[in-house]
Amino acid sequence: MVILVVATTADPASIGPASAFLSMPGWSPGPSLQEGIESFSNGEVRLLKHEKSIVREDDLDLRWETAIGEPVSEVIFLSRHTAVSSRPALTVHPIGVPHLKDDETPPQGGRPGWAAQPNPRIGPWLRLLKQIATDQSLVPEFEITLEATHHGPVTNTPTMFLEIGSTEEYWGRQDAAQAIALLLWQGLGLGGGTPVGTWNRGNEKILLGIGGGHYAPRHMDIVLKDGVWVGHLLSGYSLPMEEPAKGNSKSNSNSQEINGMWKHAIRVSYEATKSAFPGGEVMAHLDHKSFKGWQKNAITNFLTEHNIKIGKPDDFV
Repeated sequence: MVILVVATTADPASIGPASAFLSMPGWSPGPSLQEGIESFSNGEVRLLKHEKSIVREDDLDLRWETAIGEPVSEVIFLSRHTAVSSRPALTVHPIGVPHLKDDETPPQGGRPGWAAQPNPRIGPWLRLLKQIATDQSLVPEFEITLEATHHGPVTNTPTMFLEIGSTEEYWGRQDAAQAIALLLWQGLGLGGGTPVGTWNRGNEKILLGIGGGHYAPRHMDIVLKDGVWVGHLLSGYSLPMEEPAKGNSKSNSNSQEINGMWKHAIRVSYEATKSAFPGGEVMAHLDHKSFKGWQKNAITNFLTEHNIKIGKPDDFV
């Protein structure tokens, strides 16, 4: 089994960390896919470089296995991050567009209604990234943060994105690129250390974040604590809910009465997280303050109906 790290030459925040990563010891040229994607090998790691948008190359894990004969255990994408705030940031997040209907076109790749298996390294690597960025004096200039589940491309194995944001001024910052490269180097154990965030456990709890904004602050408060595992993070925009018809009691909303893709989004994100953490116990963590009363009641009822436990912050530590 090999690990794919994927970069695109079309994005300075992608190729910058990739180049810094390739400058570290142990790399050798690897085979190319028919599409002209070149690769480099270092132990069990394969770094792939292509020229397209990072969110448009679907099924790279399956394509690699078919063409090269090496099964893929996980995929890590390197990318830029954009934000209205323009604040410099280093971000980590799972991918998917589980809230979109079949007839909707995902604006940034993926497949409608789909959620990738979240890479178990997301939580441990967020904490490692914060440590590296602090040691390299990138904090407090750069915010170190999770992002909610969003965009593509389609993958079939546990996946995560590592991003540099949030404007062109920062996408090409060499110190930020070096921090991401060091995260990869240390996190994958290429320097001879123990890899960080490898899931080989059972009976541990995994946080499935439900609600809140794109940067999941209330979920992140928990994930920053040592030993916490995290799966998908569904922000409010990934939980489209149609308000109950007049005359229905909003304070006692049955989940069956509230239409929208929110139930599908929770269900597929739960199943993907469960698949990525075999033997673990996936528990929902709700950002209660982000919901209206009828929304919270509907979500709570739905989780109860589907035997998905709801955890408090201390349950995940």
